[in-house]
This record gives sequence, structure tokens and C-alpha cells, in this order.
Amino acid sequence: MPGTKGGTGTEGASGVEGAEAVLARCRAMVEPALRARVGGMHAWPAEMAGYAFGWCEQGGEPRAGSSGKGVRQALAVLCAEAAGAPAEAAVDGAVAVELVHTFSLLHDDIMDGDETRRQRPAAWKAYGTGPAVLAGDALFALAFEVLAGSPGPHGGAAVRRLSRDMADLVDGQAEDLLFEERPWTGPGAVEVGAYLRMAEHKTGALLGCAAALGALLAGAPAATVDALATAGRQLGVAFQAVDDVLGLWGDPVVTGKPVHGDLRRRKKTLPVLAALAAGVPASRRLAALLSGAGPLEEAALREAAGLVEEAGGRAAAMAEADARLDRARACLRGVPLAPEPAGRLLALLPYVVGRAG
Repeated sequence: MPGTKGGTGTEGASGVEGAEAVLARCRAMVEPALRARVGGMHAWPAEMAGYAFGWCEQGGEPRAGSSGKGVRQALAVLCAEAAGAPAEAAVDGAVAVELVHTFSLLHDDIMDGDETRRQRPAAWKAYGTGPAVLAGDALFALAFEVLAGSPGPHGGAAVRRLSRDMADLVDGQAEDLLFEERPWTGPGAVEVGAYLRMAEHKTGALLGCAAALGALLAGAPAATVDALATAGRQLGVAFQAVDDVLGLWGDPVVTGKPVHGDLRRRKKTLPVLAALAAGVPASRRLAALLSGAGPLEEAALREAAGLVEEAGGRAAAMAEADARLDRARACLRGVPLAPEPAGRLLALLPYVVGRAG
């Protein structure tokens, strides 16, 4: 990730190739169980879920290609290993977190009006709003069923953790939607601190949950579970910060989203809020532009993006990502963990953030 600070020697030695190999290993372990669970649902929601996961086309025809990086399932697996358990102990947790992640994407696309995901129609555009909501609900229910039936003594604690973290995710989503109604400037404006708290809930809660579930199912002490959960939440904020940058300046071929898409929707994101808070002349010109009536045309969008950068919004967002990565590293180094899995976790952190979007 541009601007990200270096980590340990293990982190540097592993690099991108090592992170990709870790993700591939975890996907190979978790995906068969995930597909089996989804395949046990009613055929119609199962097809829509398969479409959302990237496994099939509309109508159910199998689809070749990637179904996502699998970051959350990898966190669950690595945190179980870091807690001293075999990777298999985390499979139910990894499946559950993938189910609720896809549930959240199905519903987020509807709430945000996003018509595409991964460079094809979002599920609600392909199947309709009601059916996509139904598919999301089915995945949410299945996640709790998977954890409740997990063998061993920790299933109940895992269910409680998932429930609490999903409540945080909903809180964050609610705040994000309410932010859209608030002014760009003045007493009711969204402050950067409020945005970061929202991001820790909306984006960080599920990454923290993935880490916590892996450790919980491994039987880790409470202090270790909490430290890993906090690391995941810090990673989530870093991810969101970089994702916000890509939402303004990212290559649509890479992100699957239109350039300046967040600005076009006048969505309050970290670079924009940081630019407005800078109090420089570019901040005031940006506020006037965003507060105007009517849609922003292409020239205005390019001007707004330039003003965000001129006011320091892009640099501030990337600096926040760096700081949050440092906090995540500190959490991992603050508790006793098995060295090799801990090294893989440290190597994964900047890779995940650098590949946001």
C-alpha cells in the first residue's frame, strides 16, 4: 500500500506472494464447507447466494473465476492457529463470517443503490430487491445455525460474539445512512472522529469478529480473543480509509466501481471530511461545490476530487490507514501467539489494506 510503514522482518519477507498463498490455503480449506452449507438452503435463495459469492451466473450456471479474496475467513483460520489450535478448529467460524459478510453486501448494495458489484449487476439488480433481501436474510440465519452446531465447548460463546458484533455492524450502517442527511458544514456536519467510529463498527466489526471467532473456537484466553478482535477492528478502519481513497481515485477496472462514484453520490467519506476539516481555501471551495443544488457533472466531479487532494484529504486518509495498521500490529504483539501464524497475520495486514476495494 502506498505510504504504509514497514513491519517486522517476517512481514517483509512474506510479502505479497506469501499473503496470497495464505489466502489461497484458507480458501481451499473453508470453501467446500461454505458451499455445502449454502447448498443446503432452499434452492432459490441458494442460487442467489451463489450468485453473490461469485460461484454462478443468474439462473445457476456455474461461473469460473475468483469469488473474492477470502480475507475474513483467513483471519479466522490464522487466529485459531496463532492461538495454538489446528486450522480446522476455525472452519465453522470462517464459514459463519463469510455468510454474514455476504449478507451485509447484499443488503448494503440495496441501501446504497449500488447497481454493480465485482463488475457485474448486483444481486438486487439481477433478481430484484425483495429476493435479494430474502437471500441475505437466509445467509444471516444460516451463520448462527452453523456456529450453534459447532462441535466443542465454545459454540455458545461464538454465537454471542457474532450477535454482539452484528449489532455493532448494524449501528455503523445506521450511522452511515444518517450521515447522508447531514450538512457538509456547520454545527450538524459529520466530524472526522464520528466517521472513524462509524467505520470501526460498519467495516471493523466483522473483521474483528472473524479474528475473535477463530481464537474463541481455538479455546484462547479472553485477553487473547480481545486483542485479536481489536486488531481486526483496527484493520477494518484502515481498509475503509483506503477504500474511500479508491472510491474517489481508484481505477474502475480494479475497483469495479465508477471513478468519482462516491463524490457523484455526495457520500461522506474520510478523504472528503478530512479535506473539509482542514480549514484551508480549498476546503471552502469544496464545501460550496458539494452544497450546491443538482447533480455534479463530470467537470465538477474532477474539480471536487482535485480540491479534496489539494486540501490534504487524500494524504490524511492514507495517514489514518498507516496509524490503524500500526495499532493492529501492536495488538498482535501484545499477547503471546504462536510465532509462525502470528508472522502470517502481520504479513497479511498491509496486503489486505493495499488491496481494498
